[in-house]
Amino acid sequence: MPTVTMIGGGQLARMTHQAAIALGQCLRVLAASDADPAAQVSADVVIGSHNDLDALREAAAGAVALTFDHEGVPLEHLRALEADGVNVAPPSKALEFAQDKMAMRVRLSELGLPVPAFVDLAGDRAAARDRFITFGDDNGWAVVLKAVRGGYDGRGVWIIDDRDAGLAAFDAAAADASTILMAEQKVPMRRELSAMIGRSPFGQGAAWPVVETVQRHGQCAVVLAPAPDLPAETAETAQQMALSLAAELGVVGVMAMELFETFDGDLLVNELAMRPHNSGHWTMDGAVTSQFEQHLRAVLDYPLGDTAARSEVVVMANILGAQQSPAMSMDERLHHLLARMPDAKVHLYGKGERPERKIGHVNVVGRPGEDVVSVRERAERAATWMSQGVWTDGWDPHGDDVDTAGSGRRSR
Repeated sequence: MPTVTMIGGGQLARMTHQAAIALGQCLRVLAASDADPAAQVSADVVIGSHNDLDALREAAAGAVALTFDHEGVPLEHLRALEADGVNVAPPSKALEFAQDKMAMRVRLSELGLPVPAFVDLAGDRAAARDRFITFGDDNGWAVVLKAVRGGYDGRGVWIIDDRDAGLAAFDAAAADASTILMAEQKVPMRRELSAMIGRSPFGQGAAWPVVETVQRHGQCAVVLAPAPDLPAETAETAQQMALSLAAELGVVGVMAMELFETFDGDLLVNELAMRPHNSGHWTMDGAVTSQFEQHLRAVLDYPLGDTAARSEVVVMANILGAQQSPAMSMDERLHHLLARMPDAKVHLYGKGERPERKIGHVNVVGRPGEDVVSVRERAERAATWMSQGVWTDGWDPHGDDVDTAGSGRRSR
């Protein structure tokens, strides 16, 4: 069977490896250490840095495709690998627009896709500061300051509400000469959406239902699939935008297009991810084909899988490290959760607990006729228990009663 190499040993590579096993493969990973989530489970691990071209070449040797757990590999290294004949998927010409937020904004605008108003703050700092002031004044200082490269889960992003705070954020960020900045309009929005698609080198595309993502502290906390009360025509527009962009850029693999839905029902593109994405974790238990299997199918140029949801409602809730780790072990927390909520599907990443760190997620697939409010409550209750060791409804795990249905009904 062919070998696929994934650069990065995080949880996305770990879950991609799970999908690879079913396809008869052992995913090779380039990990920073043998303690990385994917390195814990793969039998084919290269230890090294994604910034080291020699390590990348070692990991790519003999593989039919090289793909990514993250977008941090320097483009010049990817171009060198492509010159060596390595099948980089997605290719460097596409990945550029996931690495560079300014290049992405410019390219989307050229293609006529709707994006927030933005301004380039690269170059001379004094001139950039003046441009930022003008942009802030023009937008009533409802702006978002961003680092053009790097940053995720709220890092490298500053939400601005007034001039003084904006200039303080700019000056602090600009103090690091290596940080290139841009600014965008802070869009008045109803909610955030994500359109996940897969695309193969053959050009086949497939789209999952559009989902709603709930953000807390700058990172995704909950995903509702499909997005509740989203008009069918709006969902189709989002899917077509993502599929068309992937084709235009030459994306291979899965891609997430993060979107703002305005109060008027319009869509604006926020960011792109050209790899498996947090907004697609629900597919592991809630769709016919998971995003991880689809990503492998795509980079191997296999026919893509069915993206239909298995239920009218599926909710994913991230398990985040608590401010203070519970005295109860993760193993015991898992034991109690599985006893109380047997339909909750838990995915743990093999990562140590620390505040706000993504250490796993819970998927709950709705029962026939169950509404999104009920499914979401169960998913968040499960994730909070795994994170904090506390049941949000006050249930006592050491009481005489045991909830065996996950619905509040308790039986001895």
